Amino acid sequence: MLELLSPAGSMEAVHAAVQNGADAIYMGYGDFNARRNAKNFTREEFAAAVSYCHLRGCKVYLTLNTLLGDRELPAAAECAADASDIGVDAILVQDLGVLRMVRQAAPDVPIHASTQMTVHNLDGVKKMADFGMTRAVLSRELSRDAIAYICEHSPIEIEVFGHGALCMCYSGQCFMSSVIGGRSGNRGLCAQPCRMRYGWNGKADGNPLSLKDMSLAGHLRELRKMGVACLKLEGRMKRPEYVAVITRVYASAIREGREPTAEEVRQLTEAFSRQGFTEGFYQGKTGPDMFGIREEQKEPRELFALARQTYEDGESQRVPITFYSLIRKGEPAQVGVKDDRENVVTVEGPVPEAARTKPLTPEGVEKQLSRTGGTPYRCEGVRSVVDEGLSLPAAALNALRREALEELSARRMAPPVRRRGTFQPGVRYENRREEPLLTVSVSRAEQVTGALLALSPALIYVPLEELAAHPELAGRGNLAVTLPRIAWDREWKTMTEQLRRVRDMGVEDALVGNLGMLDVAKEMGFGLRGDFGLEIFNSQALKELRHMGLKSAAVSFELKLAQIRDLSKAVDTEIITYGRLPLMIMENCIIRNRTGGVCRHACEGEENLLTDRKGARFPVVRAYGCRNEILNSKTLFLGNKQNDVRRCGAWAQRLMFTVESPAECVRVVERYLGRSDWEPREYTRGLYYRDVE
Repeated sequence: MLELLSPAGSMEAVHAAVQNGADAIYMGYGDFNARRNAKNFTREEFAAAVSYCHLRGCKVYLTLNTLLGDRELPAAAECAADASDIGVDAILVQDLGVLRMVRQAAPDVPIHASTQMTVHNLDGVKKMADFGMTRAVLSRELSRDAIAYICEHSPIEIEVFGHGALCMCYSGQCFMSSVIGGRSGNRGLCAQPCRMRYGWNGKADGNPLSLKDMSLAGHLRELRKMGVACLKLEGRMKRPEYVAVITRVYASAIREGREPTAEEVRQLTEAFSRQGFTEGFYQGKTGPDMFGIREEQKEPRELFALARQTYEDGESQRVPITFYSLIRKGEPAQVGVKDDRENVVTVEGPVPEAARTKPLTPEGVEKQLSRTGGTPYRCEGVRSVVDEGLSLPAAALNALRREALEELSARRMAPPVRRRGTFQPGVRYENRREEPLLTVSVSRAEQVTGALLALSPALIYVPLEELAAHPELAGRGNLAVTLPRIAWDREWKTMTEQLRRVRDMGVEDALVGNLGMLDVAKEMGFGLRGDFGLEIFNSQALKELRHMGLKSAAVSFELKLAQIRDLSKAVDTEIITYGRLPLMIMENCIIRNRTGGVCRHACEGEENLLTDRKGARFPVVRAYGCRNEILNSKTLFLGNKQNDVRRCGAWAQRLMFTVESPAECVRVVERYLGRSDWEPREYTRGLYYRDVE
């Protein structure tokens, strides 16, 4: 059976989800989850929610899926350990350091890979299994064929999003909210700048980044057949009535082995939509039809009033039970109850008396015991052995029924016996005292000129496609290959062929920005270096990379320089100190949408500048596999802050070249080598000097 996973941003939403048929809910506890603006739960509230759900046969997953700094990890460890003690069924994580911490603090709790880990291919799923995770939540961008392939070969459970908001960027790789406004989606406080107006040619006259909500209503049987374990509904920030409506629609369809009806789809639309729904990613049909905005509309009062009744009035009898009774002459009456989890409870009552008028019958016993109204239990049968000629008051049978169900409820709500560990930060690795080396990343082979090579960067990272297509670069400087952050399984054959070509050129190191790309590079003999896409935010994540054999890692550019300085650097640490920071990587090509579907060289034009309502212009460039990346409107520049960079104790600082000309690349390197006092006309310090929420 396909598990239905519903959102719960409040206790009322917990009731709404459970009473309408959710098999599991996901919720936050404390300040360490990807919806920090939701009404997250205190320990007491969280414990009450878990008990409420477990009594009714619903699982609870804790969202601990944000990036955390070193100072936050001890409190998060307490949160994880508390959740384990309370009986949470799994913990979702994004951060490798959080993963390492949870293993210590709550060693017996199953861990799920959040969609924030950008798991989008089979190797990524296998890497999650290597980490000991039991489930991976796939990126929303994947098509049905991509999902089916992963499910067929996956060693762990697969969860997919089935309904709710779509992000324009791959989850876990979006930096737009933090870089522009200081509110990080990777820290749980996305300000959703993608929903604002943007345009081309200097006019913010449209919404090219605002996708409709997704809905896979109509594909439920297909998802179950392909082996998807769990269908996730998005919406922890939405009201309980919304949760009730969408949960009931999907739960009813899944339980009855059908697809939602036209009337049910209408209810989904009325509850919330952005000009309807899309299944473009699932169908593999991206384009302008996938976009929509939230229009002003009246609250669906009638629909929401009916929805409230489902969780405010009465109790849904969702737990099947069977009663057993044994009423024998001269022995205390016995009533037993068995639930769907093989819990068996037996209680004893008074000794039956000889009947003076109407004797007790099996049918009479069944009538009394099956009265489970007002409880979560649904009686599916009563098996009785009743001696003839005996009498037992109905009140006594009712009391036995209540006592048996109370003890059964206590068993169902009892937390499992688990170990509680202690988070140990471990040995501290000291900062380097040497001057940081200078590394360079380019986007085009033409940027690797003789003049650049003459400046002797320690490493020059070149994109896989570019390096494979330019064998003449072999032997020119200390080259490393940059692997794509996104590469589906259908692209694997081409990618591995390109990697072999690059390896045969004598390139020794690979810069990897997604966990799903590590093993293929390692198996080909490349030295592994971590890119910013790995989202390294704390010392524990660096230790995890050391354990995995990485030689170096670029730390998150959402960290302040002071935080980078304080990291325990278990592997050589790299800081990006120049360039247009990447804000989004997208599956839906906004350049092709702008040109009406024309692709030929459209992504190479200088006119691909996305304009916001303040007039800022963001370059849009091509990424591996005909994807798009949006770059920041301003260039990060720390050329005149080198003393601050040196104090960070990093192995290297990287200059990231994207839209720069070859001559501009040389000029920037010379500045960072102290050979000139050049500065960009307009620049930003990024997030290195300001707190990111």
